[in-house]
Order: sequence, then C-alpha cells, then structure tokens
Amino acid sequence: MNRREFNRNVLAVTGAALLSGGVAGGVSAAVPGGGVEADDLFGSKGLTDVDGLKVGHFTDQRRPTGCTVVLCERGAVAGVDVRGGAPGTRETDLLNPVNTVQQIYGLVLSGGSAFGLDTATGVMRYLDERKIGFPMGPEIRVPIVPAAILFDLELGDWKIRPDAEAGYKACLAATNEKIEEGNVGAGAGATVGTMFGLKFAMKSGLGTVSIRAGQTGVVVAALVAVNAAGDVYDSRSGSLLAGARTEDGTGFRNTIAQMRQGYALSPQQGKNTTLGVVATNAKLTKDQATKVAQMAHDGYARAINPVHTPYDGDTIFALATGTSAVPVNVATVGALAADAMAEAIARAVRQATGIPGYPSLHEIHG
Repeated sequence: MNRREFNRNVLAVTGAALLSGGVAGGVSAAVPGGGVEADDLFGSKGLTDVDGLKVGHFTDQRRPTGCTVVLCERGAVAGVDVRGGAPGTRETDLLNPVNTVQQIYGLVLSGGSAFGLDTATGVMRYLDERKIGFPMGPEIRVPIVPAAILFDLELGDWKIRPDAEAGYKACLAATNEKIEEGNVGAGAGATVGTMFGLKFAMKSGLGTVSIRAGQTGVVVAALVAVNAAGDVYDSRSGSLLAGARTEDGTGFRNTIAQMRQGYALSPQQGKNTTLGVVATNAKLTKDQATKVAQMAHDGYARAINPVHTPYDGDTIFALATGTSAVPVNVATVGALAADAMAEAIARAVRQATGIPGYPSLHEIHG
C-alpha cells in the first residue's frame, strides 16, 4: 500500500467515527514517518465542493478592488462570528440564533471599506429577479444577503470602490466550478503585514480549500480574503509566508518579535480585515452554524499573527446547505472548518501576485 492509499484508508475510518461522535481508537491521518499528503486532505474546487453553493467574483480593472459573492439559491442555514475591533457588516444581527430568519440566500465579501456594503444591494436585485428569498406572503420573497467589508482604499484611487452593480456582476459570474484565487474579488486589494506602515506591506489575495471527511460524503470548506495587519504563517510547518518586510524590502521583520522589542506600539487606525466563509453540506441548526463560525476563527489564529486586533474587522460566516443526511458531531465540523480556514489563508498569499509597491510571497521567497 502506498502513502496515498494509506491516507485515504485512515481518513475513511476516522472521518466516519468522528462525524458520528465516536472515537477511532488511536488512529490518526498521519503518513508513516511523519507528514500528511495535501492532495489527500483537500478537495479540488474549494468552497464550491459544497453542494448548493456558487461563487462569483467582480474584480475592478481600474484599481485593485472587488467583491466576492457566495450564492445559496436553495437557502442555507447561516451563522457569523465577528472578532476584529473595526468591523463593517450588514445583516449580521439576523444571524443571531435567537432571531427569526433561519436561512440566507447569498452573502458578499467586499473591498471598498463601508462603501462596499452597497454590493449586497446588487445581490438582492439578482435574487429578486429570480424570485428567490425569504417568503413573506403568497408572492413576496425578500432576499436575505449578509455582507462584510475590508479596507483597501489606499491602493489606487479610493473613489473607485465596489457598488451594487459590482455585486450584481459577481452574481452573473457565479459558478459551482473551481474558484479563481489570488488577486480577484474581495482579495484584489488585499495586503498583509501593515503594522509598520503600507510601505513595508505585501500583496495578499483570496484563497479557498475544502476537506472531504473520508468516505462519509461530508464536506467542510473555507474561502477567505486575507487583508491582515499581522503576518501570515503556514499552519502546518510554522514558517512565515508573508508579512511586514525589513527596511530593504527583501526579508521579514517578524511582527511579533518586533513587538517584544517594543516596536509598533504607536496608535493606528483600523485599515485591515480578514473576511472568511466556512461551509458544509451537513445539516446544522442556526446555533450550530454559529458555533462552527466561532471555531473557524482558530484557523485565523493559527495562520495570522497578530490577529483580531483593534485594526481588523475579522469576520467569519458559516453556511450549512444540508444536502448530506450523515449525522455529524458539530465539534468535528468546527475543527475541520478551522483546519480548512488556516490552509485557505496560506493559499491566499501563495496565489497572490505582486503589484507596484506590494511584492508577493513568490517575489520575496524566489
């Protein structure tokens, strides 16, 4: 049996046991000798590996900005968890488990700071034209579309920002096929490592991965636009991938190490935010989806340092389409969501390409 076959067999056993709440006595998904083959752990399309979801980007060609839409036209149970100190959101209160609406039909991640919240209006128009939304009578349907934004106004002409038309165009581009990553959609104007000023920052972008839990049929996926004040790490190796650069621009400052020496203590304004979506085809209640969103923030903490600062509006939405009938342990779904999120963050910087003044990981690492 080769290493890939070994991984598949182990994941099939552990996935079934954990999802049902059982324990697979001491079996792990590690390859003999250490390491895990990523091809066996992560799906091929990203968030759209979850049945019932479509993803579309609008990327403005005039400057680096845009928006990313996730459509769940058949409805999806949703939760949210906001942990950054400078959030910009729309329709997140209705996702509170105590509130009435149980499903949403789309959501938007957008650049443009608070101006970008207008993109949700375009998504509502798209869904309204197709009579998709929360039933409020025999004929009335109200599309429920939460949104969250990140700050990218300092890259180019800040008067150019995503609007309702951008949200509508992202819907027209939505597909259930493989999702484009990097400098697209909400990740078009994303940067990382801004704690010492933008002149030392690096280009980031948008990334997405999915995890198939063995042969159970359950999928857990993540999509994220990484626009972080902190540095980004590979959660599996611990290596620093992207972040604040040194004075000559060729290496990393290591933000946390600099803070320990007393640097980066001067007050700053909120100019960042990492926006994420985790999704599963499992059936979850609204409170369970909220718990999954909370647990997914562990993925942020594994891959971004510092994170959840006063300068970030870090937000994660969780979606459950319920197309799988497999009973699940919510703790396992949340743990897989955090794992997927950490990997998606790494992909966001790996897939990014540099722009003038903001080099990419590949330009620094070679």
